[in-house]
Amino acid sequence: MFKRGFWTAVAAFAVAVGMGQAAAKPSVTVGGKDFTEQLILAEMTGQYLNAHGFDANVRDGMGSTVLRRAQLNGQVDLYWEYVGTSLITYNKVEGGAKMSREEAFEKVKELDAKKGLVWLQPSGANNTYAIAMEEEEAEKHGITAISDLVDKLKGGEELSFATNAEFAARPDGLPGLQDHYGFDWPRAQVKRMNSGLVYKALDEDEVDSAMVFATDGRIAAFDFRVLEDDKGFFPNYAITPVVREDVLKENPELRELMNELSSKLDDDTMQALNKQVDVEKKAIEDVAKQFLKENGLI
Repeated sequence: MFKRGFWTAVAAFAVAVGMGQAAAKPSVTVGGKDFTEQLILAEMTGQYLNAHGFDANVRDGMGSTVLRRAQLNGQVDLYWEYVGTSLITYNKVEGGAKMSREEAFEKVKELDAKKGLVWLQPSGANNTYAIAMEEEEAEKHGITAISDLVDKLKGGEELSFATNAEFAARPDGLPGLQDHYGFDWPRAQVKRMNSGLVYKALDEDEVDSAMVFATDGRIAAFDFRVLEDDKGFFPNYAITPVVREDVLKENPELRELMNELSSKLDDDTMQALNKQVDVEKKAIEDVAKQFLKENGLI
């Protein structure tokens, strides 16, 4: 009777310890914005951290300012941000577009540290905003740079422009672009729509030009010409994992894990991943998992 009771107690203790260990699995909330690249990055990060001992909860599909606020409020622990977005939109740094990649990164790292946010290793992917036209249409009008487009508009040509709502309002978007290049796009020629529809509208000749993201796979797939930013308006937008300082202190292993993932990303990689989802119509979950496996991350 004693032996049976003893071993029963030992077994119960072992189960309790096991349950305690499972409950102690560190939890992290991964955020993401509401466009393809961010959805891929959020899903990829969630799968990656789950495979390395975390309980990752992915919350994506948010607008930039909403996501930033959620991280500052402690509702999101980690997400991928763009250097230029923090530099100009969040921290209001004047002249940010003229900073080198290194200067811009060090500046946002310094400013956001005061807010309890830690910028980890920036990736090699620079998803800057850009202005694009269909190759044939740009050739027809003799447009290779943004200044060429501005000259046509000032000369009275009607060239419509597709943009999402965010770019239309951001200081590093259309308002800042107009100030920097010294022009005003006629309101009637500016068409606001969902980010995904912007590419469709340009591809189907519904507009003459559009805002695009430099790492988007549809640029090459649809034969778009990205206009040269000849007056250097757009800043560097290196994609970088940003984590709350308190979360990093509790889980210091996050630094090495996220830096390793970040080191695998560059412009060509992000274009290829985005193309798989937007052009080839593959599931985001599958694209993320395949990338992680091919790079030996899971």
